[in-house]
Amino acid sequence: MNIRNPRTGKCDYEIVNLSVDQVQKSCASLRKEQQHWAKSEVTKRIKVLQQWKNTIEKYKPALIETLCIDTGRKSETLLEVDLVASSIDRWCIIAKELFQPAARKNTTIPFIHLQQEWIAFKLVGVISPWNFPLLLSLIDSIPALLAGCAVIIKPSEVTPRFIKVIQQTIQEVPQLAKVFAYIEGNSAVGSAIVNNCDLICFTGSSATGKKVYEAASKRMIPIFLELGGKDPAIIMEGANIELATSSILWGSTVNAGQSCLSIERVYVQENIYDAFIQLIIAKAAALRLNAGDIDEGQIGPIIFAKQAHIINAHLKDAIEKGAIIKYGDKQCQEINGGFYCLPTILTNVNHQMKLMTEETFGPLIPIMKFKTKEEAITLANECIYGLGAAVFAKTDEEAIQVGSRIETGAISINDCALTAVMHEGEKNSFKLSGIGGSRMGPSAIKRFMRQKVYIIKTENINSPWWYKT
Repeated sequence: MNIRNPRTGKCDYEIVNLSVDQVQKSCASLRKEQQHWAKSEVTKRIKVLQQWKNTIEKYKPALIETLCIDTGRKSETLLEVDLVASSIDRWCIIAKELFQPAARKNTTIPFIHLQQEWIAFKLVGVISPWNFPLLLSLIDSIPALLAGCAVIIKPSEVTPRFIKVIQQTIQEVPQLAKVFAYIEGNSAVGSAIVNNCDLICFTGSSATGKKVYEAASKRMIPIFLELGGKDPAIIMEGANIELATSSILWGSTVNAGQSCLSIERVYVQENIYDAFIQLIIAKAAALRLNAGDIDEGQIGPIIFAKQAHIINAHLKDAIEKGAIIKYGDKQCQEINGGFYCLPTILTNVNHQMKLMTEETFGPLIPIMKFKTKEEAITLANECIYGLGAAVFAKTDEEAIQVGSRIETGAISINDCALTAVMHEGEKNSFKLSGIGGSRMGPSAIKRFMRQKVYIIKTENINSPWWYKT
């Protein structure tokens, strides 16, 4: 299978799709070794993960190199690789606190005690996307490993070059290699994972997520889906628009807008609308494409060629329906074979346009004005997605009051896309943005375990509910 380079447009890499039989054998081997992994103390699992963290550090230059080719961008890649180490440390701390020996508990019945036990799922299958290939392949995998599961990952076939490097880091930690593996492949390989694992974590589009959900439901196995987003930002009169414009510009265009937590629609109260537009245009004009030198400019290429066509279609649809481009271009530019999109600010937009209702996954900033708080909340909720949102207001209290009525799982207050940097707040996806428990905090590890309870009768007496004979 030929793989396209996002900066050149050329197919310069190849992967071989595993057969269903090969996937089955890999899964069987991992599942067999999992029992030993799960029986080990959590302190031993933490020690192995810390050893792996050190190995990743050794291979950091190679990881960065391959990820830069995979994605065509540099600054986000450096952040992505750095976040892996801090992520391992964070989960290890949470796991150590979570897995304290369970004590017996008294109950409302004096002679009945309870003792709880956590049982890890044997094999977790992770199917991860192309926008942050390394980080999003590990966001579920690390807590699953610490819970005592074995894990197999099928990253997106759009960005597979990093797989060989990360798999090499795993092989250098023999205890980890027995229960953790990456495999290459297309959607058929992903289907084989769904059919051979005990729990599935999928991050990607809502359309594909529905297919994965259906396949998993036939096997009655748990599934956790993190899907599309169309995050709104609301800017109330009284907000600091100097800070709001800088925040929204970053939240809309970082990684060229290719993030589920991107701000994809902006609602500004009418009294500050003109000033907001003027200021964000000036700031957007200072950003540059890095189509030449990967170390220069802020806006990298559109990683997946298919996504560039979606961005173009959304722009075309909006322009035909009356949208006005205040800054940017009418479509993605093709430069040296790669697709690039300027930060594109649009006004005169409405909810009849695709770029206000469907996930764009590009650096577009469509801006609508509103009169009242009620109107802003209605507009924000008029969407099939409910991943995140941002509210800017004069006070935290006012912003939280508005945010409490927005149907999303994470609300950034007086900033946006804070879930990119703050991983402690537990949240759920609303609507078609996903299903399942929080990826953050202690409950994220609990997703990968089932609870068993021992109900212990402590006294040698007749139970009062027995038959009286």
